[in-house]
Amino acid sequence: MYREKNILGLIPARGGSKGLPRKNIKPLLGKPLIAWTIEQAFASRYLDKVVVSTDDKEIAEISKKYGADVPFMRPKELAGDNTKGIEVVLHVIDWLKENDKQKQYDLIMLLQPTSPLRKAEDIDKAIELLFLKEAKAIVSVCEVEHHLLWANNLPEDGSMKDFIRPEIMNKNRQELPVFYRLNGAIYLAYCNYIKKYRSFIGEKTFAYIMPRERSIDIDSEVDLNLAEVLIKIFKL
Repeated sequence: MYREKNILGLIPARGGSKGLPRKNIKPLLGKPLIAWTIEQAFASRYLDKVVVSTDDKEIAEISKKYGADVPFMRPKELAGDNTKGIEVVLHVIDWLKENDKQKQYDLIMLLQPTSPLRKAEDIDKAIELLFLKEAKAIVSVCEVEHHLLWANNLPEDGSMKDFIRPEIMNKNRQELPVFYRLNGAIYLAYCNYIKKYRSFIGEKTFAYIMPRERSIDIDSEVDLNLAEVLIKIFKL
């Protein structure tokens, strides 16, 4: 709880994955991938409850082992490749409203297990930022790895003519404006805001900026190996 608001931590983890099969429970330095997120969620000072939404029995058992609540198995229609993440969030909000009447939640924070390097301090600072900004939602971002102004479309023949815009020719990176991208680590919003707009991003959404070394999103074996290296180098 923070400022008299009940806050739910939601970790979505379906069993299927095309890019990296069973990625949510792939081992990362001896622990299942999802365990990294569960542990940091419990280390938060403000999250009142940590729930995992999954359609997979093995993921459910591992999640329970690390202390998360798995109050239901996710319906199959919400576990497909084309299922939108917001539909999973709305399902959890509605399910808890009907089945956990003793405690209702004002805010929900979506914590994807594919962002294992996000820390409890990121969770708490994002929550504090929401109240500081008087926002309705907070979404985490990080600086882009490769500057967008150095990117362009290529014609079919592969010609590099006009690839670099004249206005940035011969400029150093430090002279260019900073660009950010969504890093997928934190999505926070009031439950009624999500139900109304079916999104975490809108007029009253603000960015929580995270360092790039904590912003990796696991989608392949290369990402998993990189995460191990980052953990060791930055002692995450």
